[in-house]
Amino acid sequence: MEQRRLGRIARGLVASGTVATLLVGMLAIAVPVAARHLSDWGAPSRAGLDQVNTAALEGCSMQSPDGLSLYFASNRAHSTGTDLDIYVSRRASTDDAWGAPANLGAPINTPANELCPTPVRGNGLFFVSTRAGGYGAQDLYFSRLNPAQGWTEPVNLGSGANSALSEAGPSYFEADGRAFLYFSSGGATNTSDVFVSERAPDGSFGPRVAIAELNGTFDDFRPNVRKDGLEVVFDSNRDGYQGGSRNFDIWTATRASAADPWSAPTNLGGVVNTPAGEIRAAFSWDGGTLYFGRSPGPVGSSDLFITTR
Repeated sequence: MEQRRLGRIARGLVASGTVATLLVGMLAIAVPVAARHLSDWGAPSRAGLDQVNTAALEGCSMQSPDGLSLYFASNRAHSTGTDLDIYVSRRASTDDAWGAPANLGAPINTPANELCPTPVRGNGLFFVSTRAGGYGAQDLYFSRLNPAQGWTEPVNLGSGANSALSEAGPSYFEADGRAFLYFSSGGATNTSDVFVSERAPDGSFGPRVAIAELNGTFDDFRPNVRKDGLEVVFDSNRDGYQGGSRNFDIWTATRASAADPWSAPTNLGGVVNTPAGEIRAAFSWDGGTLYFGRSPGPVGSSDLFITTR
């Protein structure tokens, strides 16, 4: 029933000539990462992020597909207080530093928390919000930017993906003619696991399925899948953590094709992970750069870092 309702919403938007279709045919086909040997990740840095990191919290970052926009969440002071809002920083070329961030404003941001922005092709944006009217404390939403008219009213992704628990870290990719949304789900008293929901032909997202080979007995959060569907990163506090307390580390797994199960997850190791907490890693479109948050950061309660291969 919920999938049919979302399908009707999407078809209505098309029929009414609304700025852009939110769900039906919402994204271009992903361009696979070229087959090549991928080296290990290098030492992380904050180079180019001087205008992004502040004494407040910065995290949940992700580049746009063209590499010229960086979306992230921050609780820096703004018009509705210090709740988490989504910001964007831009640059003229991929060789430039990131510019001064701008708050996305309404209807993306509200007095509630908005976080985990996930930009996709076609000016689309998946994100997470604690706004009222969802299925749980924190739900997944989608909006699209029209350069002339701004962001469309966010659409809740429905009960296929969302639940009475808290969803986080959406990651969308297309492979072999199919489209998938990875995310994590859990609550204050529930271990968080990684799930996947497949997009139906009408644009709605189907029932979520737990990814058994990625989930452990501790918390597994905020997955991000490389655009060819063959590599995933996520943060977890499972065994193998760095330091003397169970802080979050970034873990990774691979597979030979998008139809295969994932390999056993491995810790990215001490070059990237530290006794601090590393969370919400996200690939650049070409898979050669990884953005992530570290808490505490040297500047604020959480800072953004970059590592490259």
